[in-house]
Amino acid sequence: MVKCFLGQSVLRSSWGQVFAAFWQRYPNPYSKHVLTEDTVHREVTPDQKLRSRRPPTTTNRVPRWAERLSPASAARSGYILEDSAVDPQNETMTTFTWDINHARLMVVDEPRVCCVNSDSSGWTQIRGEAWVSSSLFGVSRAVQEFGLARFKGNVTKTMKGFECILAKLQAKEAKEKAKEKTLAATEKVKDLASKAATKQLQQFV
Repeated sequence: MVKCFLGQSVLRSSWGQVFAAFWQRYPNPYSKHVLTEDTVHREVTPDQKLRSRRPPTTTNRVPRWAERLSPASAARSGYILEDSAVDPQNETMTTFTWDINHARLMVVDEPRVCCVNSDSSGWTQIRGEAWVSSSLFGVSRAVQEFGLARFKGNVTKTMKGFECILAKLQAKEAKEKAKEKTLAATEKVKDLASKAATKQLQQFV
């Protein structure tokens, strides 16, 4: 038996901004359960797609009643794999995440697609799924319900974390643009002053 959850969210930011935030989303105040995140593989495929694999470590625990069914380390921490494929030409990013240390208790597969919003090209939509299965006799339903509940909670944290990082990136971008405008204005004033000085000098020659 498999439990499935489907969800869709919209971020009022461009796909490029969301793509940049994706690689910088940890740490953030809403994802303190993520302890580490490293990139173990990255390549650009012949069709110009960026493929990466990262193994985040989290503090997601199994429920107390299930701790005896898992190794001690698995009960305390969660080890997952995240594969991603980015297609910059079509502006899509697909990720696939799954647990690797709770497999004895349950299997959770989380595919997610990030693309340009169909209603507004300046926005980005994220479609996520969770497929939870368990073969434990007598408790599989409870395990699946727990897995879905955890996924829904993580989705909320993920979106809030995205929004937090996006706000920081946008503020940084706005600051850099303001700095560029100030420099451009300064250069223009210098240029005008220089021309005025040259013109004034020519009048005395």
